[in-house]
Amino acid sequence: MTTPKPREVFIQGLTKDGRTFRPSDWAERLAGAMSCFRPGGTTAGGPGAFIGYSPYCVPRVINGVKCVIVNEALRDIEIMAWDFVMNFARDNELQVTEACLLPEAPPKPGA
Repeated sequence: MTTPKPREVFIQGLTKDGRTFRPSDWAERLAGAMSCFRPGGTTAGGPGAFIGYSPYCVPRVINGVKCVIVNEALRDIEIMAWDFVMNFARDNELQVTEACLLPEAPPKPGA
């Protein structure tokens, strides 16, 4: 039996030696640079449009650490965008983890 490939890569705001990466808004900047990569049929422009992150590259705080979660679908959509985020992590010696973020369990009735 083979193990399925991870669906997401977590770029953590910690360097390989454990230091917090700076500037403090690095995750928002990186995800913002990838905001134009969206699923087919959705656009970032037009009347009433707002600025938002791509679902393929989103900033999050996990256990108090800023991260960027990169969906591996980005690799299939635009390999240069994938290379950009992965090279950013490598060049800045950031910790990278391959995983799959599981959805939160629905609340139990009566809880």
